[in-house]
Amino acid sequence: MGIFELNRRQLFFFLGYGGLALLSGLPQMSLSQEKKETKPLYLSKNYNTLLGMEGFSDTLLKNHFTLYQGYVAQTNRLIQILDRMVKEGKVGSSEYAELKRRFGWEFNGMRLHEYYFENLGGKEGIDKSGKLFKKISEEFGNYETWEKDFKATGMMRGIGWAILYQDSHSGKLFNCWINEHEMGHPSGCHPILILDVFEHAFMIDYGLKRADYIEAFFKNLNWKAIEKRLG
Repeated sequence: MGIFELNRRQLFFFLGYGGLALLSGLPQMSLSQEKKETKPLYLSKNYNTLLGMEGFSDTLLKNHFTLYQGYVAQTNRLIQILDRMVKEGKVGSSEYAELKRRFGWEFNGMRLHEYYFENLGGKEGIDKSGKLFKKISEEFGNYETWEKDFKATGMMRGIGWAILYQDSHSGKLFNCWINEHEMGHPSGCHPILILDVFEHAFMIDYGLKRADYIEAFFKNLNWKAIEKRLG
């Protein structure tokens, strides 16, 4: 990923969609237009119960929550803008195409963060008598082999997500690397365990020590919530 793209993301974090839109030359809604739009389809969830979690400073978590809230807001805004552009017959415009492409980034940024926050907050290890432990052991030979592979996936160079997926057709489990929010997700699979390895998820607390962040992540997993995702 180039420096330009990283700078765009940093600017997005601080300026929000409006500031980035100015830089990108994308259309913005006026206040009067926004008031006429429907109520937002998606609402930000409150994850303040995670504050005080061992290995995660409140500063890091609050910054992460703010980033997530931005994805929710921009998903709602894109839905409204794209709907308005369709009604106004602007579907052939370059602005429409750019916003249509951006929707996957914003929506998945919202949803993946929800999966991530919701698989945190636990204080107990995986239930060795539960169906998830048994499934992992069957697929990978034993739990330790799976954990080693998942952590190695999270340690790959680059920024993105490490995700344990289950194929809804075969039931098979895969540890996958997702480079961008909207790219590389295996079709027909649903996420079981989500690890965010973008810089914002750990650098405030751990700098470049990603391995230490991943260890802290595993110590705080909510295995009961994770197991409920298993088909």
